[in-house]
Amino acid sequence: MNTFYNAFDTERLSGGEFEGDYRTPFQVDRDRVLHTPAFRKMQSKTQVFWSGEYDFYRTRLTHSLEVAQIGRSICHWLKSSSELLRDDFYIDSELVEVACLSHDLGHPPYGHAGEKSLNFLMADYGGFEGNAQTLRLLTERIFSTKQAGMNPTRAFLDGVLKYKTLWSELKSEGRAPKNHFIYDQQTQYLDWAMGGNDFPIELTPGKSRDSFKSIECQIMDWADDTAYSLNDLADSYRAGFLNILSIERWAEKSGQPITKGSPLGDLLQAIRGNRVEPFVGKRIGQYIKAASLREDVNVMSGMTNRYRYVLDIDENARRESEVYKRLAYEVVFLSPELKQLEHKGDYMLTRLWEVLKTRYIDGGTISGSDFQLLPEVDAQEIENTEDANVRARLICDFLAGMTDGYASRFYKRLFVPDFGSIGDLVN
Repeated sequence: MNTFYNAFDTERLSGGEFEGDYRTPFQVDRDRVLHTPAFRKMQSKTQVFWSGEYDFYRTRLTHSLEVAQIGRSICHWLKSSSELLRDDFYIDSELVEVACLSHDLGHPPYGHAGEKSLNFLMADYGGFEGNAQTLRLLTERIFSTKQAGMNPTRAFLDGVLKYKTLWSELKSEGRAPKNHFIYDQQTQYLDWAMGGNDFPIELTPGKSRDSFKSIECQIMDWADDTAYSLNDLADSYRAGFLNILSIERWAEKSGQPITKGSPLGDLLQAIRGNRVEPFVGKRIGQYIKAASLREDVNVMSGMTNRYRYVLDIDENARRESEVYKRLAYEVVFLSPELKQLEHKGDYMLTRLWEVLKTRYIDGGTISGSDFQLLPEVDAQEIENTEDANVRARLICDFLAGMTDGYASRFYKRLFVPDFGSIGDLVN
């Protein structure tokens, strides 16, 4: 029996614990996530390169699977290496796994560009954020036929709470925040995850408060950083964005060394030897072993062991990870090739939002006709409320839930004259 967790950790959002199942509560959480349409949709959502362009690029789904593998491995490493853990007192790898599998559930089509687009379009209605949308899916939208959420355990819900700051707390001088928030309507879930405890006064909204995470969330965060900083290198290399010349140019511009033993020097050596994939695999192992535990005392540490420990990362590994992330961002993500596609994704989402807003929020008509543009279930839910903010959030749910391909097809059905058939699936 694992004594690391108690009844506070395993309590479900609806109250109480489910008894009589052969699985642990965290196994139930994982299994529920795995069988949701939201999880399957990630197979056709952009990670870095548009999904479906070639069959070897990572998608949101394969990225999440890799993050989950890294997260589980960190748990096993900590259990075998830390004197703070025992055979009957350890961080549950299946709890970390489901947090990792779920961390990108709320991301919309077209990657972070789609996230920025929806946040801009929702500026008057409380914003949009991928992590906040993940929380919304888990608590209100997925699994249940009544769209009442999947009734997660407290430990699982807290494991995906990467940000603990409200949209309105970051809004200043009339400017809506760009990212790193949860929706104002989600205060109840934040309060429940914290067991009604107030944050220490020094944890002001923003980075300070967001840094207050459960140990499982910390592991998920480092596993995500590991996958993002290393696996994206492999995709960028295979796509031709990262090569010896582009890396050397960036190194000169950014002042990064390319000598043997430096992050870029080792990457260049791997490219010259055509061993990028083995290089990435070895580095993942090093980043896993860069993690260690230390004890902490805070407002939650007496209530749950999940807040009794801090995940320390070896500074050399963390600095190296930052170099690789900067390299990918500045050479690949900011390239005209990707920005042109991001512009196209933004254009399509904006056009879809405009026509759906006119029809379902403003109550107007399109060319004098009251067209039914959404699937019946979605349209009925929207039309059953008079609140414009709720209607906007439901339209945002619909757009965010689209895959890249569905968003493109939906756009073309509405705006491209010779595309579409009455026999097409539209749900």
